[in-house]
Amino acid sequence: MREIVAGFAIGLIFGLGLCLSQMTDPAVVQGFLDIAGAWDPTLAFVMAGGLAVTFLGYRIVFRGNPLWASRFQLPATTELDRPLILGAALFGVGWGLAGYCPGPAIVSLESGRLPVLVFVTAMLAGIVLVRWLRGRASSTIHATL
Repeated sequence: MREIVAGFAIGLIFGLGLCLSQMTDPAVVQGFLDIAGAWDPTLAFVMAGGLAVTFLGYRIVFRGNPLWASRFQLPATTELDRPLILGAALFGVGWGLAGYCPGPAIVSLESGRLPVLVFVTAMLAGIVLVRWLRGRASSTIHATL
């Protein structure tokens, strides 16, 4: 139960931060990407703040042990493979075109705007499709062995 409460609290703080920094407004993101026009540096400051908090937070947290687990669970691989690079590129293109990434899009659902609903629906459909395709690929590999 405490994991759920902690997750809710962290999500609430994250959502409030997105609202306060105006990252739920796609015009701010697209303004940052418009370096030849009316450039808006807001996103750069938000990123710098996020990097600073993450940098310090990791150094503090990893000095101790997790509160609700026996150890920290970190990725075992640091390999840059094709799915990672293609996924990052697709994410970046989608973010630049729509002005949303997943967190701000979910927070923006409360606005009731159709573009946000379309974006989140497409994002969820993409997640389901990739998981389905990976499941098919995995079962095909196992069937041939």
